[in-house]
Amino acid sequence: MPSTVTVPRTSTRLKTERPKLHKVILINDDFTPREFVVTVLKAEFRMSEDQAHRVMITAHRRGVCVVAVFTKDVAETKATRATDAGKAAGYPLMFTTEPEE
Repeated sequence: MPSTVTVPRTSTRLKTERPKLHKVILINDDFTPREFVVTVLKAEFRMSEDQAHRVMITAHRRGVCVVAVFTKDVAETKATRATDAGKAAGYPLMFTTEPEE
């Protein structure tokens, strides 16, 4: 009669970490028209007219404003596309990203 040995089965559960989030930041400048900034915010960040206007005014008053928070690659893509829209129109419009604490 063959003897059977039962070995306890252990399962390894991988703990998946949430991806680190990054802030997209609008940097104020004295050259890009306010209406153009609002247009870019509405187009690239799907903001309403009112939301976009509030973000633009906050950046105007404080020098910078957090626009939105995304995963790193989405944040970088949106910041680049928004900055490029400004460049294409001849404005120094600038968006950057930084990790969220």
